[in-house]
Amino acid sequence: MFRRLKWFVGKNWSTKRLPNADFPNPNLPPPPPPPPPQPTSPPASAAQVTIASAAVEAGFTLDAVHEIAIYIHRFHNLDLFQQGWYQIKITLRWEDSEYSSSAVGTPARVVQYEAPQLGFDDFYGVWRIDDAENSFSTQPFRIKYARQDVHLSVMIAFNLSVSKYEVLSTSAVILKFELMYASVLENSPDLQSSLDACPAAVHEFRIPPKALLGLHSYCPVHFDSLHAVLVDVSVHVSLLKASSSTAPPKSDFVAQKIWSQLASVDSTQLMLIKALFSARDILLEDLKEISKAIDQAIDLDDMLFGSMDGEVPVQLLGMPQNGVERKADGAKDLQSDGLSHSLPWDDLLNAFHTLGNQILYLWNTFLMFHRANRRKIMEYLRDAWASDRRAEWSIWMVYSKVELPHHFISSRVDESSYPGTRGKALSLRKFGISDDPAQSAAMRAELHRRSIAQMRINNRSLQDMYIFGDPSSIPIVIVDRVVQAPLHKTSGNSYFCHPDQRDNPGVHSGHSSEAVKKSTGASSQQCGRVLKIVVFVHGFQGHHLDLRLVRNQWLLIDPKIEFLMSEVNEDKTYGDFREMGQRLAEEVISFVKRKMDKASRSGNLRDIMLSFVGHSIGNIIIRAALAESMMEPYLRFLYTYVSISGPHLGYLYSSNSLFNSGLWLLKKFKGTQCIHQLTFSDDPDLQNTFLYKLCKHRTLENFRNIILISSPQDGYIPYHSARIEIAQASLWDYSKKGKVFQEMLNDCLDQIRAPSSEHRVFMRCDVNFDTSSHGPG
Repeated sequence: MFRRLKWFVGKNWSTKRLPNADFPNPNLPPPPPPPPPQPTSPPASAAQVTIASAAVEAGFTLDAVHEIAIYIHRFHNLDLFQQGWYQIKITLRWEDSEYSSSAVGTPARVVQYEAPQLGFDDFYGVWRIDDAENSFSTQPFRIKYARQDVHLSVMIAFNLSVSKYEVLSTSAVILKFELMYASVLENSPDLQSSLDACPAAVHEFRIPPKALLGLHSYCPVHFDSLHAVLVDVSVHVSLLKASSSTAPPKSDFVAQKIWSQLASVDSTQLMLIKALFSARDILLEDLKEISKAIDQAIDLDDMLFGSMDGEVPVQLLGMPQNGVERKADGAKDLQSDGLSHSLPWDDLLNAFHTLGNQILYLWNTFLMFHRANRRKIMEYLRDAWASDRRAEWSIWMVYSKVELPHHFISSRVDESSYPGTRGKALSLRKFGISDDPAQSAAMRAELHRRSIAQMRINNRSLQDMYIFGDPSSIPIVIVDRVVQAPLHKTSGNSYFCHPDQRDNPGVHSGHSSEAVKKSTGASSQQCGRVLKIVVFVHGFQGHHLDLRLVRNQWLLIDPKIEFLMSEVNEDKTYGDFREMGQRLAEEVISFVKRKMDKASRSGNLRDIMLSFVGHSIGNIIIRAALAESMMEPYLRFLYTYVSISGPHLGYLYSSNSLFNSGLWLLKKFKGTQCIHQLTFSDDPDLQNTFLYKLCKHRTLENFRNIILISSPQDGYIPYHSARIEIAQASLWDYSKKGKVFQEMLNDCLDQIRAPSSEHRVFMRCDVNFDTSSHGPG
């Protein structure tokens, strides 16, 4: 077995071991027993305490540890506000225990897989273990710019002792990451003391009790919105035989008698053996699964359980010895199975040491395998994590399908068509429209929030405490996916039908689909680069960084995007939407040209995906820009549109009287042109207003994905306007105002609806926040 473990002391390993971190060597005499521990569980009986004390005096103990190995692969700076020196600090503790030497994890060994790739001046010192607080700190590194990568490539293993009287703990483990920061830019003797002063941000994870028998999980550390980073981490857990566990000499008659009494009185020793058996099976199964997933063979030829220093009694296990079965609930109740009265003491000891040696062999085999294939394993665990989280986090989401009828509301009806409200009320019931859609959505979300407390959350997965710290406070998202909304097909004489047969007056540099094809060649069309550009547009009196949190999340999903945080309309959102749209169009065209030129120089540009994200009136600015003639050559590239609380139908039928009063004041005393346009007071004729004409422009039909995000708790944007749906008050309004509103609604929906077999994604997402902590009102 030790021939297989020569890597453990190889010259490439930079390790630091604490005195209690060495693995047991069966070829060496057992170390002297440790002093008897102080039990932390409920008081045992007098007979148990007497027998246990005698067992320790006789020279043998059974003990186990949870070894939690944390691999820190990469530190990626998404959007840190400040340059300077940073460091990651890690600690472990039992969730239900006070801070004490027995309640925290002890750093056992550190392995530096490879040297950091930054320059000499960008690192300071080395990684560090603090014996006083049992913490590990990475090597300090300097961050100079956004989207900077620092490959740390270090593995730290913590040992967390298991109580001798509570083998299968019901307590979880808290894994704590701290981001340490020092503002000094140069190396100085005070750098480390500055880093140790106070953490800039903290991110905690919870390892549930059932996961302590075996876990291999990706662990993305983001810290918080003010320190937006991504630390690629993987966590690996197993239950191991502690190095302090020793076996009694078999010739000692007194020891045999003591152990026989102990086995018959204290079933926790049997529970420990059962837990080790489960841990072995989980580790073996995970090894095979990871090996198969990354297509890398792992050598398990020596893993013949019956040939390694003894055998595990089948009578004890209650199943075939070599059977692999993952036991989610750990060991079964052994007090009632009678095994403690029927097994000799030496069989129990042999089972404990055999299982311990087998797990240690598998664990060290995995660590060696991980070091050789760390990148592939990280990618596999990341994909598995993303899939599992989509399923797990779906408990905070409510999905439904909504059919978009061919004509939701007719815009050409007059009063004679509906002499009363009965026909419209029937239409409302047909399409599921209640008296107040915003109130109904909020009530639906609240009922779902109450049901979350009764749901069973996966307790074998790593849990992010930002979410699982208080699950009931997480926003509920109601997703309505609108079906039967096919993508428009262009007519035969359309600009987009034959792009290679038309001039490109708006692209002076000749960048079109034809130019892209000529620059890349036909052969590269199948393997060329897709240029993905996302434009973020702020709202009223906004700043270009207002949507940085959305941008950071988008970068996590697709790190290769090029993004534009629009700045041209900062301090200019009081003006005319036409002027703001024109400025945005010029800014977008200039940005796209630069990125196309850069990509074309590589000769590998295959396609362009141009997406927009708007907040508040930023959505009106986006649609005004897309209506500009200079944007026409780029409309073919439109891909995804995300609207966050956009007043697409203006402020007609706004029910917030207080906010309406504020709008009136802005128009009266400030003369704000965009507010006049939003409230349809920019022209006496409603059919000559800006928003009415904007809805006639087909600014939405070229997007392949349209996502409208709204909130019934939004006091600024009318709920129906953000969702592009019917307003209740308009159904009983037979004036020209009601007709204009319904016509605008149909114009917008017609851009999404089309008689084609090719479908676009159209979703309405309601975000409902927990306001219970805000008090009444």
